[in-house]
Amino acid sequence: MVTTGLVVNGHGVPRSGAFVVDDATTSRADRSRRKRKRVLPGFGLSLGYTIVYLSLIVLIPLSAVFIRTAQLTWPAFVDIVTAPRVMASYRLTFGASLSAALVNTAFGLLVAWVLVRYRFPGRRLVDALVDLPFALPTAVAGVALTGLFTPNGWIGALLTPMGIKVAFTPLGVMVALTFIGLPFVVRTVQPVLEELPREIEEAAATLGATRWDSFRRVVFPVVLPALLTGFALAFARAIGEYGSVIFIAGNMPMVSEITPLIIITKLEQYDYAGATAIASVMLVVSFLLLLAINALQAWTRRRQGALA
Repeated sequence: MVTTGLVVNGHGVPRSGAFVVDDATTSRADRSRRKRKRVLPGFGLSLGYTIVYLSLIVLIPLSAVFIRTAQLTWPAFVDIVTAPRVMASYRLTFGASLSAALVNTAFGLLVAWVLVRYRFPGRRLVDALVDLPFALPTAVAGVALTGLFTPNGWIGALLTPMGIKVAFTPLGVMVALTFIGLPFVVRTVQPVLEELPREIEEAAATLGATRWDSFRRVVFPVVLPALLTGFALAFARAIGEYGSVIFIAGNMPMVSEITPLIIITKLEQYDYAGATAIASVMLVVSFLLLLAINALQAWTRRRQGALA
């Protein structure tokens, strides 16, 4: 409500042209302005569309895996997911994924450091090549890696005389998973390094710190949360990889057979219950990794806020 008229000051002299604005009217006007600024519909409608879309694309298909698996008895489920061939695929899938994620963590930090701290000819090209595994079809990557690392390939021909065999071995699986996981570490660490002022390192140097001490005590604690997040993302991505691994692995049971391949094999044999049982195990592991990634990201935000 707006009241216009004369307002008397402290000396009893009226001041014309003044007005008093009711607080309720002001708050309603502010709310109406905020509503006009919204591009999307209201919260209720937007949330409804979001839930429906996620249900159709994510929740319903994933719930179908558990519903189909629930048709099995518990002993039958345990027998399927703990069969020797399946256990061997678990060891290869998780072991190679962990090894590839660790390698990507070390070299991803190095690549991000070079791209951020140095200026050299072709830097933009190298920066673009980091994203190549994102854009390249995984089957094409698998064929290319297999051609390179076979005994008569460009790289395999150099490694074979040294007794190192990559293609059609578990080592080839790790190479393929390293290829597809590198961008996750680089793109997670790179923004943190770009926002880290160099004055911090210069201040450490003026206090007598060596380059290694500056990196270990100043730079690494700031980069560590992002590095852990990149490691978790690369690890989670490698666990579910299929296209780039299927060609270079050799797919020998108990030796170089990954878990996604076993799921595909059971589907081809019309063993849907067995495929969904193994898929549910992988789904639970992926969900736990997702929780770990979200926890790391929350820790990163809290840590960066504390440092700021």
